[in-house]
Amino acid sequence: MGKLALAAKITHVPSMYLSELDGPHKDCRKAAIDGHKEIGRRCRELGVDTIVVFDVHWLVNSEYHINCAPHFEGVYTSNELPHFIKNMAYEYPGNPQLGHLIEKAANRMEVKSRAHSDTTLELEYGTLVPMRYMNADQHFKVVSVAGWCVWHDLKESERFGLAVRKAIEDEYEGTVAVFASGSLSHHFALNGTAPEYMHKVFNPFLETMDRAVVEMWQRGDWKTFMEMLPMYNDKCWGEGGMHDTAMLLGLLGGKDYDQGVEVVTPYFGSSGTGQINAIFPVTPLHPQTDK
Repeated sequence: MGKLALAAKITHVPSMYLSELDGPHKDCRKAAIDGHKEIGRRCRELGVDTIVVFDVHWLVNSEYHINCAPHFEGVYTSNELPHFIKNMAYEYPGNPQLGHLIEKAANRMEVKSRAHSDTTLELEYGTLVPMRYMNADQHFKVVSVAGWCVWHDLKESERFGLAVRKAIEDEYEGTVAVFASGSLSHHFALNGTAPEYMHKVFNPFLETMDRAVVEMWQRGDWKTFMEMLPMYNDKCWGEGGMHDTAMLLGLLGGKDYDQGVEVVTPYFGSSGTGQINAIFPVTPLHPQTDK
């Protein structure tokens, strides 16, 4: 019925917003912003009507949660980095129908989930930053999924991602893009040292691991990556527990996925963390993929 047209792992670093402003960091994240605009352009070409974002800045302690309000509007200041993102206005249409279809598909697959359409939940900046550059004209409807899953298992998050795919393809009448919005390694610069790490990764070990992972992704070695994901997350301070990445891989077929990624914005360091924009080619699910 429906179509998953595009999937990607994307950055949402708040210095992208800072990059817009006059001052010493003007245009410092131009490559990341251009990457978002290119992904948005491709979504338009593919006829996407809704973007689903796995947002690692939305923390939940129990179950999987979907923010599918009919409309989002507000002025956002980051409570984590209020000197990076402050007074950022936003407005986007939502998609309650798709959110509830995802909820039902996940629950049928015994992944306890809840969709929230009658809600005062706001969007977090893992969704707001990419939408600023991909969706400034409100062309796409937006659904945000909690990706900071503190007490959840990565395998269960993979299964949730598969449920998202099932909801789109089996029940939704439309075309969808799905983004895992989060970093690779995620160790911030220590307090008082942030300026020197503005364009760096915190430690050579983290950067070496990240670059090895990107090469693994480019050659499509998902079997190895998925086996190492829990330890990679643990040793490299994965953002949000890297549940966004597990969801993305579940969406694409898990251990049966075999495609190499297209890097749109090359790997870069930001405030100690490792970042990338990469498109994951969408292929039909393997017949043996768990239903």
